[in-house]
Amino acid sequence: MGAMPPASPTSHRAMNYPLNLSFKIVAIAPQIYVSDAQGASVCYVKQKLFKLKEDIIVFSDSSKSRQIANIKSNKILDWSARYFFTDPQGSDIGSIGRRGLKSLWRASYDVFNPGDESADFSIHEENPWTKVFDSILGDIPIIGFLSGYFLHPAYTAARPDGTPVMRVKKQPAFFEGKFAIEKLADLTPQEELNLIYSFLMLLLLERDRG
Repeated sequence: MGAMPPASPTSHRAMNYPLNLSFKIVAIAPQIYVSDAQGASVCYVKQKLFKLKEDIIVFSDSSKSRQIANIKSNKILDWSARYFFTDPQGSDIGSIGRRGLKSLWRASYDVFNPGDESADFSIHEENPWTKVFDSILGDIPIIGFLSGYFLHPAYTAARPDGTPVMRVKKQPAFFEGKFAIEKLADLTPQEELNLIYSFLMLLLLERDRG
């Protein structure tokens, strides 16, 4: 296992699950607001448009007064790019990589702790048909308005032995995407933070696929 990095500001307090993600589109740019079960801000992300190489700043809240992490890709517009998470001091938090062609139908990702070359977690889409129908119906007037309330794609993170540890699922909502992250097993603070950022990046990437 890789060396443990210094704690990120987000990890100074215990997470109060489920975490709630509100996915909004403002001026085309996607934004994600993350809060805990009591409504306290966990983090805020706004993806930059027209970037050949992903470079995302994660803030403590929507005021953008305090940066808590950075997400950067190692390749330019590549299907199998890997995305690395670092704290404001540049210390590694972890990374996530999409499994290339294996993700064409069913989204599959590998999550790595700092310094590890073999995956510490895998994330799989539970039912790829759900996302397909959500995407198709979402473009149909009236029906599309209702699809976001009934179709709920979900992704589960598991250890190599198959033990599920964290899950994100779309929640009923109109006009915006809402997701909830559940913690399913014990995790170190670093693993927990790595998986939260991994789910944030996954949702941004899967939105691009529809």
